[in-house]
Amino acid sequence: MTASERADLDSEWQRKGATLSDKTARKEFGLTQDEIVQGIRASKLQCGRNSAHGNPFLRLLRREVEALVKNKHGVDFLKERQTNTELARINHELKRLKIQLAALEERKSQLVAAIGK
Repeated sequence: MTASERADLDSEWQRKGATLSDKTARKEFGLTQDEIVQGIRASKLQCGRNSAHGNPFLRLLRREVEALVKNKHGVDFLKERQTNTELARINHELKRLKIQLAALEERKSQLVAAIGK
């Protein structure tokens, strides 16, 4: 591995969204913990060991997890999982924005009422 390739790999571990936890990989891509461990042992997945608040977890590269899912379950399965994940994120964001909009409308009506007095 050249120095340039190593630098690219190191930057990938730092880039936002390029890594995910083993728990997220299970949830997003429908993998089991055994499949993740087998992928690591077969050198198909690189992992880093992290912990949050004393709870350990594995950090995986998203592109490697996607490649593993594509090989195990096929391209259609991967696209369906990615679409469902994106749809869930959009629905969550819409719900958050609706709540924020309601709060802003309430504040607006209070300010309009205060001006009218």
